[in-house]
Amino acid sequence: MNNLTPVPQTPLTPTEPTIQRPSNTYFLQEYEVNIKFMARGCVVKVGCKEIPFESVEVAMAALNEYVKNPYESQEYWRKELA
Repeated sequence: MNNLTPVPQTPLTPTEPTIQRPSNTYFLQEYEVNIKFMARGCVVKVGCKEIPFESVEVAMAALNEYVKNPYESQEYWRKELA
């Protein structure tokens, strides 16, 4: 006779798969960023893409957003420039 007590089995609950994404620093190092100031506005070059802005303020706001959220900003600009 077996004196072992059965261990109750707890059902496994499905979990959401976690998406591993590189750090913001990784995305910021991916492309070189240059700013060329013009008589009116500026041109921001990210990698091989050049994006003209009518005002420096709008360009800096976009650049600040890029630094805060590089992955989301890259996705946005890829769609805009496609």
